[in-house]
Amino acid sequence: MRRFLLIPHIKIHNANAMSSPYTIGFPAVTAWLGAVHALQRHIQQQGLTDVTLTGVAVSCHQFDLQTYKGRGDFVNSIVGTANPLDKDGSRPAFIEEARCHLEVSLLIEYRGLDSDDLEQFKTLVNNQLLCMKLAGGDVLSVQAVEAIPVDEEDEQAVKKVLGKLMLGYVLIERRDLMIKAMQDENKDALEALLDHLKVMHRSTQDDEGNATWTSSRLTPGWLVPIATGFQGISEPGTAKHQRDNSTPHRFAESVVTLGEFVMPYRIKDLDNMLWQYRVEPEQNLYLCQNLSSSNLIGD
Repeated sequence: MRRFLLIPHIKIHNANAMSSPYTIGFPAVTAWLGAVHALQRHIQQQGLTDVTLTGVAVSCHQFDLQTYKGRGDFVNSIVGTANPLDKDGSRPAFIEEARCHLEVSLLIEYRGLDSDDLEQFKTLVNNQLLCMKLAGGDVLSVQAVEAIPVDEEDEQAVKKVLGKLMLGYVLIERRDLMIKAMQDENKDALEALLDHLKVMHRSTQDDEGNATWTSSRLTPGWLVPIATGFQGISEPGTAKHQRDNSTPHRFAESVVTLGEFVMPYRIKDLDNMLWQYRVEPEQNLYLCQNLSSSNLIGD
């Protein structure tokens, strides 16, 4: 029996849409796992020291990226914030930051909680959520959390949990597509990524000279680039003015791979949509990955 905590319909304002140094869109997976880790630390500080939040699934119900494309424009522009005026009345220089408003539901697996502490656990989560930042954004509202025990052998119980994430799209990892392209076609990571994101337009002409245009991608599905962690590019050590003197410091760069938004009813196994941390010290990788990548999507 596995136990889950459902946090339904969180409305977030001005979340960070700069998911990596290269991409703008849905907040990075590291942002959601970071928020869950912060929630775990708060719960443990309130006396439930054995509680651990081991994985999270993210279902997006609404997404509003703050960009604008005027008539005749070729690209979208970021809708910036209005900063205070300088002494001479002009706008100060600032770095544009991509923002988004969104509504999501989180399904979090938890362990180490006695049944007698369940109500205290839910109360702590309800109270803390409105005091937190999620993906750098402000929480405007959230519905009451729900504790859900799930027997994975019971197909109807699994479907019931997935139904609570509707109507929305669950983000899953599809690095398997990149790995296949890199191994079978000897492509580098960037080529494999772009090949799956580009839209190919083709035209056919009938006997009367009428042209018909079609558009398609290499692989069907709602594929997007997602940031799933970091790779260290320097040795661990100390840095001047680092915030945490007790933890080794190292420079790192973002890891970007393919993700896919799918409707929850297409998920066959709960582990296919649950994200958790994974560290590979020999490759200097600090990643967020799905618990399982086999049999990702049902028919």
